Amino acid sequence: MKKIITTAVTALMMIASFSSFAAGNANPLKKFDSASIVAVYLESAALGNPSLNKYIFTDDFEYSNSANNDSFNKKQYMRFLKQSEGAKFDCETKYEILDQSGQACIAKAIMKFENFTRVDVVTLRQDEDGWKVSRVVTTYPDNN
Repeated sequence: MKKIITTAVTALMMIASFSSFAAGNANPLKKFDSASIVAVYLESAALGNPSLNKYIFTDDFEYSNSANNDSFNKKQYMRFLKQSEGAKFDCETKYEILDQSGQACIAKAIMKFENFTRVDVVTLRQDEDGWKVSRVVTTYPDNN
């Protein structure tokens, strides 16, 4: 599954990079559906590829970690992801759209490591610039 997501997101990123040359500073992900945006988010979080982060987060983005009560805004979280560039977690990844109605979407991104599982509950919203991640809450369920 990890290879499928990696391959799909890599293809999407190639398309997006070609589109960005033609469109200047326009959002290359503007036409992507919510599931594709979650895949781009997961690529950044688990596979250390933050190249499209400036396009996937809302200006009022919030990240929180329920295990330690840490919370970060867009600038702080993007800095963390940039510092993690190239770091690939040794985990299986998958995601699912839990609900989508109109311009709002809730998804679950799962990173299954050998000894624990990380679950990111991802809230997205759609505006004139496409789907964007507005909130991520990270949890670590007890069961593997």
